[in-house]
Amino acid sequence: MSRGLQARQAMEKERATVQAWKERVGQELDRVVAFWMEHSHDQDYGGFFTCLGRDGRVYDDLKYVWLQGRQVWMYCRLYRKFQRFRHSALLDSAKAGGEFLLRYARVAPPGKKCAFVLTRDGRPVKVQRTIFSECFYTMAMNELWRVTGEVHYQSEALEMMDQIIRWVREDPSGLGRPQLPGSPAAEPMAVPMMLLNLVEQFGEADEELAGRYAELGDWCARRILQHIQRDGQAVLENVSEDGEELPGCLGRHQNPGHALEAGWFLLRHAARKGDPELRAHVVDKFLLLPFRSGWDPEHGGLFYFQDADNLCPTQLEWAMKLWWPHSEAMIAFLMGYSDSGDPALLQLFYQVAEYTFRQVSAACSSQLGCGGEAGRQGQACLGQWEEVAGRALGVGVGA
Repeated sequence: MSRGLQARQAMEKERATVQAWKERVGQELDRVVAFWMEHSHDQDYGGFFTCLGRDGRVYDDLKYVWLQGRQVWMYCRLYRKFQRFRHSALLDSAKAGGEFLLRYARVAPPGKKCAFVLTRDGRPVKVQRTIFSECFYTMAMNELWRVTGEVHYQSEALEMMDQIIRWVREDPSGLGRPQLPGSPAAEPMAVPMMLLNLVEQFGEADEELAGRYAELGDWCARRILQHIQRDGQAVLENVSEDGEELPGCLGRHQNPGHALEAGWFLLRHAARKGDPELRAHVVDKFLLLPFRSGWDPEHGGLFYFQDADNLCPTQLEWAMKLWWPHSEAMIAFLMGYSDSGDPALLQLFYQVAEYTFRQVSAACSSQLGCGGEAGRQGQACLGQWEEVAGRALGVGVGA
C-alpha cells in the first residue's frame, strides 16, 4: 500500500471519528436543552429554576443571577446559531428570562450593582462584591439584542459594560469590597478573563464595538498572561497587581479548568488579532501545561484544585471531578485544533470527551439531572446538572 493511500485512509478515518463525536455531542445537546425547557421555566414569576433533581423537580427555588444570565445567553445563542433551535418557544423563554433580569437583578436601580441570589419572586438575598453577576447580565442583554433587534437590550448591556470597566480599571469602591491592611493586593485571573470574554462578546460581527474595546482586550490579555509564573512552568490563579507570585496558599493556588478556560478566551483573542505566535504560546501554557499537571493519572479526569508545590490544597473538594472543567477542556482543545490543525490537540479532546461522557453523561442516560460533580474515582456525588453544560456541548456541532 502506498504512503499516499495510507495517508488518505487515515484522514478518512479521522473525519469519521470527528463526525461521530459531532453527532454524539449534538444528541447530548438536544437532550440537555429539552430537559431545561421542560423543567426550569418559572411560569408564575418568570426567570428560571436552576436547582433541579434528576427527575426535573425543583429542590430550591432561589434564583442565581449568574445562571439566569447564562440561560438567557444560551437560549439566544442557540436560536441565533443553530437552525434546529430557531423556534418561538426558545426565543420567548429567553425574552422572559431577560425581562426578569431587567426587573429584578439590580439591587437598587438606577445603581448597577446586581444581586448574586434572588428569591423566586425577585427580591435580593445576597450580593457578591465582585463583577461576575454583572458580567453574565451583560452577556444576556447583548445576546437578546442580537436575536430581537430591540435597542433597549443593547443599551442596557453597554451601560453595564461601562460600569464594569470603571470598577475594574478606575474605582472598585462601588463593589463594596474594602482593602483591609492585612489583605494582599491580589489579582485573580477571573477578572481579566471575564472582561476579555465581554470584549469578544461585543466585538462579534461588530467592527465599531470591536474597535472601541480593542485596547481593553489587549489589556486583559496582558493581565491574564501575567499568571504564567515560575519560569513558564505554572499558571497560578492569583498574582500580585504587578504580576508577581504571592506568598502562601493563595499564591500557590491552581485551578486547571480555569486555566483551560482562560486558554480558549485567549485563543479567540489571538484569532481576532491574527497573531499566530500568541496562539502557539497560549496552546503551550494555557492548554497543555495545566492539562498535564491537572489530569489525574490514576483515575482520569481533571482535579478541581491543585497546589503548585504539590502540598495539600486548602480546599477540601480539591480532588473532585467537576463537570465544568471538562467542558472548558473540550472547548479549548477543539478550538486549538480548529485554529492550528494539530492532531495532538484533537486526541486530547477525545481523551477528555471519552472520560466525560463515560463518567458524567452516560451514567445519567435520559436522567439529565445528575452528574454535576464526581469523586476522584468517578462516582457521582451530587445530583445536579450544571445549567451551562450546553455551552461546551455546542462547540464543534454544525448548525
